Amino acid sequence: MAGLSVPSTAGVLSCRVLDPVNEPVQRAEFVVSDTSGRRVVGGETDPFGTVVTTVPAGEYRLAVTAEGYTPFHGNATVTASGLAALGDITLQVAAPVALPEPGEWELDPTHSQIGFTASHIGLARIHGRFNTFAGAIRIGERMEGSAMHVIIDTASIDTGVQMRDDHLRSGDFLDVGNYPTMEFYSDRFVHRGGSRWAIIGGLTLHGVSRTVTLDTQYLGLGTGLGGETRGACRATTELHREDFTLTWQTMLARGIAAIGSSISIDLDIQVVPKAA
Repeated sequence: MAGLSVPSTAGVLSCRVLDPVNEPVQRAEFVVSDTSGRRVVGGETDPFGTVVTTVPAGEYRLAVTAEGYTPFHGNATVTASGLAALGDITLQVAAPVALPEPGEWELDPTHSQIGFTASHIGLARIHGRFNTFAGAIRIGERMEGSAMHVIIDTASIDTGVQMRDDHLRSGDFLDVGNYPTMEFYSDRFVHRGGSRWAIIGGLTLHGVSRTVTLDTQYLGLGTGLGGETRGACRATTELHREDFTLTWQTMLARGIAAIGSSISIDLDIQVVPKAA
């Protein structure tokens, strides 16, 4: 700790995160919480699997998580001007999450959401969603051989402000009279390790088709209130309006765009076996 300047009322908490064969786990997420469960600091391990952070003297709880490993939870006491060195923390490999059975599945719109976020006047963010959509997934014998088709009713856009929604439905943006739906057809499921998948396919919006990739986290299987099997996932992607000829724009003072070019898409999806 020589040469490290630490406030007199604080100390340093450190550890190294390893896998079962003693290799460092890079970019593992850690959270340090106080005795009330409030987050004090968090981040990711460095390329050597190391965590070093300065916190006020006190009692803490450390949580470490990484894709494909079981979480770690431990306690630490940090003293003023002291070093609380937890040493090496070994994460154990987690059991793989069961995949859906091969066959036909469908989106459950009552337990799913397709949302989006756009920047507004360079400062704030506008959140919205599409209220009406449907979709089907064919799960292959190998997950990589699966396919998905989703149809979204563009007129169902909802940002919570009627005037804004009407403008988004107009010819300046979605032009729902001429393009009443947007559609996504996947052609590849690519495993990225652990519960992470890339779902790659074509999105048709405003009469233009572009290849997009859904960065997807598979959450596993569960049982619904009616005894039905359910699968769940979260997915994100980013679209650029100009790619789909959605080019309407108003510039404010100092050249700031009223609406940003990039749109973040967030999906929370539940699927159930398709009824016979």
